[in-house]
Amino acid sequence: MRRLGMTDIAERGSTGQANEGIKELKQERAIRTRTRILNAAAEAFASKGFPAVTILDVAELTGMTKGAVYFHYTNKEALAVAVIEEFDSRFPVVAKTVSALGLAPVAAVAELLTRTAIAFRDDTMMRAGARLQIERGLIRAALPLPYAKYTEIIYGWLKTAAEEDGLKPGTSPEALARVLVSAFFGAQHISWVLNDRADITERTLEVIRAVIPCGEGALLACPSIPDRGNAA
Repeated sequence: MRRLGMTDIAERGSTGQANEGIKELKQERAIRTRTRILNAAAEAFASKGFPAVTILDVAELTGMTKGAVYFHYTNKEALAVAVIEEFDSRFPVVAKTVSALGLAPVAAVAELLTRTAIAFRDDTMMRAGARLQIERGLIRAALPLPYAKYTEIIYGWLKTAAEEDGLKPGTSPEALARVLVSAFFGAQHISWVLNDRADITERTLEVIRAVIPCGEGALLACPSIPDRGNAA
C-alpha cells in the first residue's frame, strides 16, 4: 500500500474543504428557498385564508414549480404551521427591542402593544399568522398555543410595575395581562375586519388608556405612540 505523501494529504484536505464549501452553499441556498416559500405562503394566507390557498398559489408567487414547494414543505398544513411558528417567534423579538429602550414597566407594556399593532398593520407574516390563528380549527396539524408567550411577556412587566408601586393598589398583574391581551387582539381583529388595520394604532391607544391603570402618563415615554405630545 502506497504511503500518503504531503502532496496527497494537501490534495485531500483541499478536496474536503471544497466539499464542505459546496455543502454550506447548498444549505444557504435551501434556507433562502424555504424563506421565499414561507413569505409567499404568508402572502397567500393573509389575503385568501387557509381554506382557499393551494400549493399552486404559493408556487406561482415564488415563480417555482409545485414540486419545488413540496420538496421543502410536504403539504399546505406544513406551510401553515411554519407561518404560525414564525408569527409566534416575532413577539419576543418585538419585546426585545422594547426592553432595549429601558422604559418603565407600564410604558414598556404600552410600547410593546403599539409596536405589535404596527407590525400587524405593516408585516405580511404577522397578518397571515393572525388570520391562521382564527382559522386554526381548519388546520389539521398541531399548532403552537396562541398568545401564551405574549401574555407572559406583558405579565412580567406588570409584575415588576406592581412591585415598584407602578399599578393601582389591588391590581392583579396576571389578570391585567390577560385582559390586555384579550382587548388588544380583539381590537386588532376588529380593525382588520372594518378598516384593513388602517386604524389599529388608534384602537390600541384606546385599549391602553381604558385598561392600564396609571397608563396615561406612561404614554409620553413611548416613542411609537402617535402624537405623544397630545397623549396626556
